[in-house]
Amino acid sequence: MSGNAAVYFVDRHITEGRGAKCAYREATADKRTLSYAELADGTSRVADALRRHGIRPEERALMLVLDQIEWPQIFFGALKAGVVAVPLNTLLATSVYDFILKDSRARCLFVSAELWPVVEPAIKSSDALRVIVVIGGEHAPDGTLSWNGFMSDALPRDPIVASEDETAFWLYSSGSTGQPKGVRHVHSSLKATADTYGAQVLGIQENDTVYSAAKLFFAYGLGNALTFPLSVGATTVLLPGRPTPDSVSTILDQEKPTVFCGVPTLYAALVHHWEKAPLPKAPLRTSISAGEALPAEIGKRWHGLWGVDILDGVGSTEMLHIFLSNRPGDVVYGTSGTAVPGYETRLIEEDGSDVAAGGIGELVVRGASAADGYWNQRNKSRS
Repeated sequence: MSGNAAVYFVDRHITEGRGAKCAYREATADKRTLSYAELADGTSRVADALRRHGIRPEERALMLVLDQIEWPQIFFGALKAGVVAVPLNTLLATSVYDFILKDSRARCLFVSAELWPVVEPAIKSSDALRVIVVIGGEHAPDGTLSWNGFMSDALPRDPIVASEDETAFWLYSSGSTGQPKGVRHVHSSLKATADTYGAQVLGIQENDTVYSAAKLFFAYGLGNALTFPLSVGATTVLLPGRPTPDSVSTILDQEKPTVFCGVPTLYAALVHHWEKAPLPKAPLRTSISAGEALPAEIGKRWHGLWGVDILDGVGSTEMLHIFLSNRPGDVVYGTSGTAVPGYETRLIEEDGSDVAAGGIGELVVRGASAADGYWNQRNKSRS
């Protein structure tokens, strides 16, 4: 059996009878939806379109795409074609996109029309880029293809056979200590996070509806809104725009998610908002947080409003999702919890010895979702 992650996360649902079920729906005025059958067909056609436009296996396709239904089609379509998907942070400056275009040597760029003005000035500096697909907008800019133009004449294409340890996608790190680094992940990394955090901490179920305020381009958001729901055939709500107390309230009220995924700053804003405004009517069964430490006070106030805890945890781009977390029924606010099943953690001194109880040290993590290394940075990969 192929180790191509698209087979497990997309095509499997057709053989298991979920084709008609909604995989994604947008919380927008258009309320666009994508069934599992449409996701399978769309990803297969993206794979064929990439081939038809000359993008070969192992070449990179950058994704500067908002959280919209084209996103999962492009991501898994690239994987089906053997092309390396590279989701990009949609909030970066032109100069950073310029660096990433050069560093990745990407042959293809998918970009939402709303983001085209930011990335367009960087396009000219790329010698490798051959295909640009602009999603949305009235007309595709000169030298680019519209989404419909890219997909025209594309036919469903079987995914390439891939081993579990082949590179599937990159995520660029935040670059807090310099320029962003391309973090390489293999096909099996996705299922590893679904089998560990997704199944054993979040307890994701087929009847769940998930809304992640953290965007898909983050490792955290990728698990929340793609890996975990697709691992069980659940439904995900996507918001292309910025999450605010008002927009999140509308989503909870109208889309009725059972799982909410946020970050501490948003949780603080939401708690403050709902302590003065009506609480949305949503069947939340759990909430999760990552990205920074969750203040204990915010967690307790959230529980007072909703009657459910926030499962605060720690993750990283290199580990793909959360590896330290509080658990349902075992939440201690102000802490990061314990190691997620499947991960080993140690706190060490500079010489590699374990830190004494109560000491401060460097956190070392081991698990199946660990990155395969950094693109074009051998020394950092080895360290």
